[in-house]
Amino acid sequence: MSAIHYDLGSDQILTLTIDMPKQSANTMNAAFRDALNETVSKVQGDLDNIRGIIIASAKKTFFAGGDLNEIHKVTRGDAQAFEDMVNGMKARMRALETCGKPVVAAINGTALGGGYEIALACHHRIALNDNSIQLGLPEVSLGLLPGGGGTQRLPRMIGLEAAFPLLMEGKKLRPKAALKAGMVDELADSVDDMITKAKAFIEANPKCQQPWDKKGFKLPGGAPHHPTMAQKLAIAPAMLKQKTKGCYPAPERIMSAAVEGAQVDFDSGSLIETRYFAELVIGQVAKNMTGTFWFQLNAINGGGSRPEGVKKEPFKKVGVLGAGMMGAGIAYSTASRGMEVVLKDVSVENAEKGKSYSEDLLAKKVGRKRMTEEKKADVLARITATDTAADLEGCDLIIEAVFEDSNLKAKVTAEAESKLVKNGIFASNTSTIPITQLAKASDKPENFIGLHFFSPVDKMMLVEIIVGDQTSDDTLARAFDYVQQIGKIPVVVNDSRGFFTSRVFGTFVNEGICMLGEGIHPASIDNAGLLAGMPVGPLTISDEVSLTLMQHVRDQSKKDVEAGGGTWNAHPAEAIIDQMVNDHGRKSKAAGAGFYDYPAKSKKRLWPELETLYVNKAKASQVKLQDLKDRILFIQAIETIRCMEEGVLRTVEDANIGSIFGIGYAPWTGGAIQFVNQYGVREFAERARELAATHGERFAPPALLIEHAEQEKLFI
Repeated sequence: MSAIHYDLGSDQILTLTIDMPKQSANTMNAAFRDALNETVSKVQGDLDNIRGIIIASAKKTFFAGGDLNEIHKVTRGDAQAFEDMVNGMKARMRALETCGKPVVAAINGTALGGGYEIALACHHRIALNDNSIQLGLPEVSLGLLPGGGGTQRLPRMIGLEAAFPLLMEGKKLRPKAALKAGMVDELADSVDDMITKAKAFIEANPKCQQPWDKKGFKLPGGAPHHPTMAQKLAIAPAMLKQKTKGCYPAPERIMSAAVEGAQVDFDSGSLIETRYFAELVIGQVAKNMTGTFWFQLNAINGGGSRPEGVKKEPFKKVGVLGAGMMGAGIAYSTASRGMEVVLKDVSVENAEKGKSYSEDLLAKKVGRKRMTEEKKADVLARITATDTAADLEGCDLIIEAVFEDSNLKAKVTAEAESKLVKNGIFASNTSTIPITQLAKASDKPENFIGLHFFSPVDKMMLVEIIVGDQTSDDTLARAFDYVQQIGKIPVVVNDSRGFFTSRVFGTFVNEGICMLGEGIHPASIDNAGLLAGMPVGPLTISDEVSLTLMQHVRDQSKKDVEAGGGTWNAHPAEAIIDQMVNDHGRKSKAAGAGFYDYPAKSKKRLWPELETLYVNKAKASQVKLQDLKDRILFIQAIETIRCMEEGVLRTVEDANIGSIFGIGYAPWTGGAIQFVNQYGVREFAERARELAATHGERFAPPALLIEHAEQEKLFI
């Protein structure tokens, strides 16, 4: 059975319907390429009997894009064969584009990557006016570039400047926005309407050429040598480097392919694109990002960590204890997904203030025309702000999001747990306190679990699910379902102090603060974090989290450890934090003073006194940037391996996805464990020993790392 159905009607209009056998979506795999070769040859033989061509899809989506299973396996030794394959497929698409007959894309569903590139190779694009449809070229998010002609056709359609955000940021647009941007030419109200409009275009345009195939074609907005465009392109690489910090080759190659291609004929530009595409495909960054953001993320979202045999039942009523920043965000995320929410605090005033957080977020959506006033009112109506525990009656799930204090958490657990429905779940949003410890306050510890959200909840996609010693599989499965019901990514970990994400995050901020205590300039420390690929530097994020909160969490942890008969091992960073808060009153960004000053009407700036208090000019001038970057990335990866060694982490997938989406670990690496794999496990262990000899035992390779290094065995 061919992947492309060939239907030449009595009206001499040919409909090519893409329908990959035994697949839920159409992809550019070997079967598609074979079908494309066969189809194009048949079209060329039938040209005298064809007045126009409509390309359609039999799937719910139009076309999903390239086959990442194939792409991920391509090695440097395969590069030439890969280039030949890509150029061959593009030549067949080009043959349709230049056949002289009008070719129309009837886009019935989402068309991303290679799918949208098929549409670009048509003379006219009609999309179904359905807000669930997305159109775009998001390959950059996987470390790749649009290799099916996207870097050549889109700039020739809408201009380089307009195409850059779509190509280099991978922006995905809904049909109306795509029409406005020039990505599609028409919208249709139904599939029948789309076909009618496609046939009308064919009738009106019996002979068709792409604009760039016509003599005298000029690039919209100006070619690269045009004075205005040349001026913009002169600074564009520097602006791009400022964003990527040199960690991501894909945006740079996209810019090169688009600009270089715009200076030659289309077919030469297409060859330029393929060269850059092949370079990225065989590169390590694309391997890292594709492996994690596609294969591992899909494994998690597909329920890889969910216990089997537990029936899925949607949650209907959720209680949230504590209407602060976290509680308010959880309430918003839950109510937005259609569930009833009871938001409880010590006073109605506090609870209403928490509810107003949702109102503000919804008002912004209305203002951007992404939501109607009616839908906003519906979401707000689902949130009940209260100070009365009785209102929690009948909840399927209650999440406490109160201050990080064991006694307070025990108090609210005892007050609210009895209001749950039979076998309802009670969850703690603690970021560090062990779930097994908190579950002692519960009458049903088997129904007690951790749901660690990240701030701001409405933007952060990850939820860390923590399984206590007595947490049942049934509770875990249902908690997993809730996280997916609110549209977030669930990673599952076993219990420990700080779990996984907080433990690793702590090593990041502490290492940066420790560097300051060693005399390294604070600007070098934060810049090293950014250049390593972290979203912000360790001193910046310390201010945002707040030094006082870091103090409190440490003191609570120390108290709990010593109460259990353990010994607290102080980190060198603790003394600096105490000096900043206790001696200098430098508490946080929110308080207006931390490692940075935060003037009301200007940008933040480093607190000048840091140089006097901490910087050793001799050391600061000699420190190597690579050493700072290594310390930042290695300390987090080492702690991640410790979490695997101790059984806190259950899978490599949870480690990589959790480190990126929860902590912000440099995405170019593919996650903390993939960083070790791509560095070379043996080489990583050797470098860790070097860092331990220079900077302390915290860098010493864990036993699990040594075992893998000796066997030259990847973490999989």
